[in-house]
Amino acid sequence: MSILSHLPKYDIEDSNIALLGSDLEKRVREHAGDTETAWEGAGTEPGLQIWRIEQFQVVPWPKERTGNFYDGDSYIILNTYKKTPESESLSYDLHFWLGRDTSQDEAGTAAYKTVELDDHLHGSAVQYREVQGDESDRFLSYFPRFLSLKGGAASGFHHVTDPPALDLHNLYRITFYQAGVRSNLIVRQVPAEPASLIEGDVYVLDKGVKVWQYNTKSSLGKEKFKAAEFVHSIVEARGGQCDVTVYDEGVSGAGVFLAEFGEGTELQPQNTENTPGSLTLYRLSDATGQVSFEVVEPVGHSTLSSNDAFLLDHSGDPKHPAIYVWLGKNASLNERRLAPQYAQRYLHDKKTKGGSTRVSIPILKMQEGNESETFLTLMNA
Repeated sequence: MSILSHLPKYDIEDSNIALLGSDLEKRVREHAGDTETAWEGAGTEPGLQIWRIEQFQVVPWPKERTGNFYDGDSYIILNTYKKTPESESLSYDLHFWLGRDTSQDEAGTAAYKTVELDDHLHGSAVQYREVQGDESDRFLSYFPRFLSLKGGAASGFHHVTDPPALDLHNLYRITFYQAGVRSNLIVRQVPAEPASLIEGDVYVLDKGVKVWQYNTKSSLGKEKFKAAEFVHSIVEARGGQCDVTVYDEGVSGAGVFLAEFGEGTELQPQNTENTPGSLTLYRLSDATGQVSFEVVEPVGHSTLSSNDAFLLDHSGDPKHPAIYVWLGKNASLNERRLAPQYAQRYLHDKKTKGGSTRVSIPILKMQEGNESETFLTLMNA
């Protein structure tokens, strides 16, 4: 068993974790040496590049596994593109993705190496902190089929299309991401227990030689169709060795699926709580040695200053919550390097004061002149 399996887990709820500016960063530097060979060729042409963190090293992720992410791992994802077909320059979206069971070392390495890659790209990338289960729409849009699976480099991982096994009991929640006219399949492996079964979703229970699909009453037709595509991919890869059964909630016989999770199992209600999607803008400063957040008005481009750093709180949006950190050209070096960590601290402080904000929502960091389209839209609202 790898030593990584004994390393402390990265707890997103722990406000005391410092991914940068800490002893961990020094350890990452020591392991990395003077240069990072993984960045050779990074961002030189349009396309998607993915790396996984393995024992402090940045390892290219196989192209045939694009869209597959494991909850025990941390990854770096670079999307290189042109804003218009006529554009002569390249633009970058740079994400680090943290699985729920990744280790502190892996998470810290991903955070540090993302900053390093941004420096390699001359600071022109928009950086995203992504946490499993709360990914940004931008991130999900890259993958026609996104699979969030159990396992990882430390504990080993499997493919959903592995040959049937008698002891398989894997449960997957099926949703989709609507990207224009395209619907991207989102598959998340969840614990095979009653608490995972929520109204409005579609589920696939893989029992090895049997694969069951369960459509809840309020699930969408596209979700049912995408789930059927996913089931078909499993059966096809196993040479048709699986028996497939489709259950529809409320139809005779559907109780067989729920009974698989224990007597009396019922679907859990959806969380329908919607908080108003208000915007609050803060001036961020660490001039005193401690980070502070000062509310400034109005929310708009005229309020931004090249000498400062700002945090835009859009965490209350029910569909697309996020925290945006904007760095002026003359912002301090610490503000530039530690902006995601400061934003994480802001989220923890907000939660500590009784807020319902999830600390795992996306955090976007951008430099003046290289803003994301969403940020520009919000600031013009």
